[in-house]
Amino acid sequence: MSKRDYYDILGVARGADEKEIKSAYRKLAVKYHPDKNPGDHEAEEKFKEAAEAYDVLSNPQKKQRYDQFGHAGNSASGGGYGGGMNMDDIFSQFGDIFGGGGHPFESFFGGGGGGSRGGRRVARGTNLRIKVKLTLEEIAKGVEKKVKVNKQVNCHTCDGSGAKDKSSFHTCNTCGGSGSVRRVTNTILGQMQTTSTCPTCNGEGVEITAKCTTCKGEGLERGEETIAINIPAGVSEGMQLSMSGKGNAAPRGGIAGDLIILVEEIPHEALKRDGLNVIYDLYINFVDATLGTSVEVPTIDGKAKIKIDPGTQAGKILRLKGKGIPEVNSYHKGDQLIYVNIWTPKAVSSDEKEILEKLKESPNFKPQPGKSEKSFFERIKEYFD
Repeated sequence: MSKRDYYDILGVARGADEKEIKSAYRKLAVKYHPDKNPGDHEAEEKFKEAAEAYDVLSNPQKKQRYDQFGHAGNSASGGGYGGGMNMDDIFSQFGDIFGGGGHPFESFFGGGGGGSRGGRRVARGTNLRIKVKLTLEEIAKGVEKKVKVNKQVNCHTCDGSGAKDKSSFHTCNTCGGSGSVRRVTNTILGQMQTTSTCPTCNGEGVEITAKCTTCKGEGLERGEETIAINIPAGVSEGMQLSMSGKGNAAPRGGIAGDLIILVEEIPHEALKRDGLNVIYDLYINFVDATLGTSVEVPTIDGKAKIKIDPGTQAGKILRLKGKGIPEVNSYHKGDQLIYVNIWTPKAVSSDEKEILEKLKESPNFKPQPGKSEKSFFERIKEYFD
């Protein structure tokens, strides 16, 4: 399913300034915050959607890429969020949206803290790392790769809750469901209040009286998921891409980890990559180099016919403009560089040797920089006639 336009999500015009974007996001964040809409999955998804839109439109670089390329400009390249932002991302990145530090909605809902919801601790799944091998053609054009990932997923029996059934959940008596306990101590400076994670429920706010028999209360099991990864054009060997929320699931319905994708390049049989440029070593015999010819060379897009001018020297570099690798999230493309090499035969027949011996005596076969080649062509034509 395609993503909605970020400007539509926030309800602002494309020419909106930073202040308008921030104000629009603040209203949506308050409206759909999970603590204000407990158990409302739709509200939580809209909350995440608004945060992702704000993350892009409030960043000048990301906003410029989005305005030029749409969602593809910030996807799966370290600059986007692929599967969407998770709560930890939102709470940690936008903590100053209402002014001050700490939980971004402290002044509205009271309490809370980074990595928690309304003070309750939320577990986070671990990240996964995989390698994706790409051909030079796939790197040049971009590609969607579908990979099967073996990872921890939500238990199919309890849907990740860890409980035998709904009646197995009870609000923690120690913290009253807040996930934290407050202690007040008297000091010489007066009373001091401290907050710590509830020792009974480990910060979750609830206790499970009867655990799921399949996952033993963890809410997790091993499973396999097929994930579609959009690889943008221009990636390179060793580059890491990230997909938020596609890593291991977290215990008891927490926040899933991320999927880290490491790019590996498959060597091409004829072409070599040098940054954004593509290199091809062309070998021709000295007759073609002398008389000139036309040859076909491989490119990323298929075969291309090029002209070899008469008198071409070994080491000359020919250029095919724009036939290289595109820069990630840019219109700029490299070139294909063709290095001309003169191939010398290791063995010749007696007739060939006789011809070469005669040609060797010609002044045109001796290095004479700047000398006109007209007389040589006339003489070589005369000889073969």
